[in-house]
Amino acid sequence: MKKSVVIGMVTCVMAFAPAWASGDLARNSARTQVIDLRQLPRLSQIVTALAERQLVFVGETHDQYSHHLNQLEVIRGLHEIHPQLVVAIEFLPRQVQPALDDYVQGRIDEGEMLRRTAYFTHWGFDYRLYRPIFQYASANRLPILALNYPRSLTSKVARKGLQGLSEEERAALPQMDGADTRYRERLAAIYQRHPHAGDSEAAFENFLNAQLLWDEGMAERIAEFLREHPERHMVVLAGNGHLVYGMGIPDRVKKRVGVTSAIVLNDPQEGLASDMADFLLLPGEVTLPPKGMLGIILEEGGVGALVNGFAEGSAGEVAGLQKGDRIVGIDGQSIRTPEDVQIALLDRAPGDVVELSVSREIWIAGEKVTTLRARLQ
Repeated sequence: MKKSVVIGMVTCVMAFAPAWASGDLARNSARTQVIDLRQLPRLSQIVTALAERQLVFVGETHDQYSHHLNQLEVIRGLHEIHPQLVVAIEFLPRQVQPALDDYVQGRIDEGEMLRRTAYFTHWGFDYRLYRPIFQYASANRLPILALNYPRSLTSKVARKGLQGLSEEERAALPQMDGADTRYRERLAAIYQRHPHAGDSEAAFENFLNAQLLWDEGMAERIAEFLREHPERHMVVLAGNGHLVYGMGIPDRVKKRVGVTSAIVLNDPQEGLASDMADFLLLPGEVTLPPKGMLGIILEEGGVGALVNGFAEGSAGEVAGLQKGDRIVGIDGQSIRTPEDVQIALLDRAPGDVVELSVSREIWIAGEKVTTLRARLQ
């Protein structure tokens, strides 16, 4: 009895559906994509397919640790198949390449690499997010290729446009073919979602050209390396926005050099489309452990790191630091710059106690080095 009632209801609905519904139904069916959750592969299972391509782009959201762990798994899997693998990175400018070369060859340690690359100046994200990748590359002597132009150059274009560059700066620019309609529309949508310098068309064009410079410059660097080393395979680590639909870096590499490539995106958080990438990764959440902090604002201060202010509840202020002090040592490690403080605290956790050597000006005596003990927050 129940079965006949259901059938009758369905028949009734179909009989009274509007005439135009059948056309909408067909169009909707053609556009609907289905993911069979019963057949989702694991990340390790796609490495063989990726290994058939000379160039593999793996995207990221910069502050997501799980994305970087996925990048590392791709690197490890491809390295087992291609021992001469190269790891190319978006977030450091090409002028720091000698420091990266020295690091992967074991000529300098991690701390010196961070100083010489000015990592904390060039990139605002916690180094620990990328640390496993750097350490794997160093342990296996895999070259790390810095792709970017100096941020000062792209920032200048964003503020003043290409016309605001000096002749010397313009001469150093890569070939820039301009933005097609799809690229322009995507950048316009991003521009509208973020605070920016102005709402004029000129302000958007400057923003667009800064992004073009970023993408074209990285593509040029990749293509140059692969032309010089046609036998090498490469993994490129970059933000999802530079890779999705291939219209940032990947298409611009293809215009320069004929290599096979694949795009892997980590959770791009936008509507699914068949042409957005070759593979989409949906990682679980993995977070870094909390980082021990002094809660102080630092500046360059001659010798040492100059204390210029305190965060609320600052561990450094509780320990007795004062504005104008210069930190010259942490646990016996010499401190010359604010970057040295970040390096010294890299493996410290909240609650750890550190010993600070502090140089403080004394009106009568001139200057005195004192020792303070701070419990990190």
